[in-house]
Amino acid sequence: MASCVDRSGRPDLVSPNAVISRTIKGIVFDVGETLLCFGPLDTRALFNEAARRSYDYLCGLGVDVGSFRRYYWKSLFGLRWHLLRTFLTGRDFDALDLLQQAGRKKGLHLTEDQWRQVHWCWYEPLYNVTRVEPDLQETIRTLAERYKLGILSNTFVHASAIERHLDELGVLDYFPVRLWSYDFAFRKPDRRIFIEAAQRLGEPPAALVYVGDRIDKDVKGALAAGMIPVLKQAHTNGRGAPPAGTVRIERLAELPDRLGEIESRT
Repeated sequence: MASCVDRSGRPDLVSPNAVISRTIKGIVFDVGETLLCFGPLDTRALFNEAARRSYDYLCGLGVDVGSFRRYYWKSLFGLRWHLLRTFLTGRDFDALDLLQQAGRKKGLHLTEDQWRQVHWCWYEPLYNVTRVEPDLQETIRTLAERYKLGILSNTFVHASAIERHLDELGVLDYFPVRLWSYDFAFRKPDRRIFIEAAQRLGEPPAALVYVGDRIDKDVKGALAAGMIPVLKQAHTNGRGAPPAGTVRIERLAELPDRLGEIESRT
């Protein structure tokens, strides 16, 4: 797969003294535009394809889901409603759980594996446009030899799809700790979810690095929790300058050297 580097700027520390010397015990990663790079998306086209894939799969099981037109619009309005509710409440929903709830109301009787495949059909168009760094597996393996690794992601996509994707890339098992925001009553940038990640890794926040692509969600949340924020170059960075104390990188492959610099700085 192609590299997911946005070369709009040279990575560097925000200021020469932004990060003091610290002992780093672990690294927590975001998923979107960090481990997996999606780029600017045509969300309507992705939805159209996902709706058709999931509908065809259900029909292939012999399930009566009515006309595609009705299925499409009901799914679209349902998604928009739950996204609006997330915006208003700050709490993500579990897409797989919603699919199962909707199915039960229609009297559908699918196995857990079949429901997960329906959910995968909704995720697959995004899977197909994903790019990763060509040396991602090597980078993660190198980091895992020295640090504890975890994942913390704001998402309504169920873990079964994301973990399947990461497993196919050969990196899932390097992340024994995985936090998905739909499991919590809060999401990034709420410092509580970062603290929860630190507790599950068994390390104090000050000994952890958080790698993400957004200043508002990732950098500010990590700083509030006491972690070292690393901002990966992406189209989602925004226009504002990141706060002092932020390390900037273009590619994840830079992490071993950059973290070594932090640990050796006096």
